[in-house]
Amino acid sequence: MQSIEIVLSMLLLVLASGYIVRVLPVALPLPLVQIALGAGVAALSNHGVRLDPDLFFMLFLPPLLFLDGWRIPKQGLWRDAGPILQLALGLVVFTVLGVGLFVHWLIPAMPLAVAFALAAIVAPTDPVAVAAIANRVPLPRRLLHILEGEALLNDASGLICFRFAVVAAVSGEFSPLAAGLQFLWLALAGVAIGAVVSWGISRSHHLLTRRFGQDAGLPVLGSLLTPFGAYLAAEHLGASGILAAVAAGITMSHAELSGIAPPATRLQRAAVWDSVQFALNGIAFVLLGEQLPGILQRASASVVEAGHASAWWLLWYALALNFALAALRLLWTLVSLRLRSLWRRRRGEQVVRPPWPLVLAMSLSGVRGAITLAGVLTLPLLLPDGRAFPFRDLAIFLAMSVIVMSLLVASFGLPRLLVGLRIPPEPRAHRQEEMARRRAAKAALAAIERERQQHPGELDAGVEAAAATRVIALYQGRLDGGDTDIDAERLRAADQAERRLRLAALRAERAELFALAREGRLADDVARRLVREIDFVESRYP
Repeated sequence: MQSIEIVLSMLLLVLASGYIVRVLPVALPLPLVQIALGAGVAALSNHGVRLDPDLFFMLFLPPLLFLDGWRIPKQGLWRDAGPILQLALGLVVFTVLGVGLFVHWLIPAMPLAVAFALAAIVAPTDPVAVAAIANRVPLPRRLLHILEGEALLNDASGLICFRFAVVAAVSGEFSPLAAGLQFLWLALAGVAIGAVVSWGISRSHHLLTRRFGQDAGLPVLGSLLTPFGAYLAAEHLGASGILAAVAAGITMSHAELSGIAPPATRLQRAAVWDSVQFALNGIAFVLLGEQLPGILQRASASVVEAGHASAWWLLWYALALNFALAALRLLWTLVSLRLRSLWRRRRGEQVVRPPWPLVLAMSLSGVRGAITLAGVLTLPLLLPDGRAFPFRDLAIFLAMSVIVMSLLVASFGLPRLLVGLRIPPEPRAHRQEEMARRRAAKAALAAIERERQQHPGELDAGVEAAAATRVIALYQGRLDGGDTDIDAERLRAADQAERRLRLAALRAERAELFALAREGRLADDVARRLVREIDFVESRYP
């Protein structure tokens, strides 16, 4: 019963945070409000929440990573694969090595493996936090896609490095060759297992639906269970459950483009997953706030263990770690831009140097969030010999400081950094959306004509013609870029015929959008948004 009460209390605090952040006179990032609420509860209560690291990891990470893979724009991911991989793989390894050595130098008493584990868990950026900052700060669309792609892929690379570092800290042994081979197995097998599990669930649901009918709740529940199935299957086979969850999400995104799911299912599924994402992220940050007083107290003891008499050294450690992360990210960004410019100059391409504020924004946009939090809380409580895991609470405190400071810097520093910066328009994205809307409208007009030919004489010819005229006028107005002069009021008698023609047109629009997305001519995030508009319109026709 106590566990149920704790879960309900956490959800209530998450709900309250959503309202509080809207009524505050100062715009604060939602995670900071949730951390403050958790800390307030801990200050007023004597009962702390005892977290099982393995259980926490399994409950929180698979669905969040699955959703990242599902909703990340795939076309931008492939187009900017070079910069994204440099950040998601190269920068993560660079950060793990650089920050790990720096932390070990800063805190000599902390074992090197623990320092590398801390560096690995603060290396990944968080896509949800990046999206939240992007809603508050006007970032160029392409930069946003690069940051989202980086956040998707560096979760997996950072968490795998974290896993190796924790194993080394627990066992005291580490072999680079064995780690490299294991990394290949973890990555390749994890991706394959996640894709197979997700494809198998989607395919099985499709076959069962065709034979026995559709229930809107079943695919929603199936999508909720998919990340856990992929994660557990991969872990059981010794592969990376993290990559399996990401691959399952990407596979689900491709399966979605088939257009098999009914509109009601898509709308319900999107609403459920939005709630799950909000709840899981919120609970993670509330739990962090609830654990904060105890973590701070035990981290202060770790400072004394490290040879310092004052707990104020915690502040110095936190500032130094955040500065090292920002400096390494800026250095990597500058070197990457320089190498890319040299490569383009050799190929005879025109080189456009980005303005300095944009370069600094790229460095300050590495916001950490729930992934870092969920990962660091999974540090083992005990070593195999029964001793406490060394400097566990100090590592959690430092990871928490990175989350808080990165949110503060991005929320309050980026707007001032980018003030006055003129963001160039995105003509390609605008043209792509306009093309998709026109193609969908033409497909709808063709579907209306086919529907009229397939149902001749069902209604009075005048009523049928009036209904067709009204629906055609809507799409023709879209193609012409304006409204028509047809009086819709005198065509109300054609409601039934109009409903049939309208549904046929909407289905044709949606099929055209899915086809364009599968052909790679329309970005999947744009297709998802346009299809969602059509689904909402169709939901008006029961």
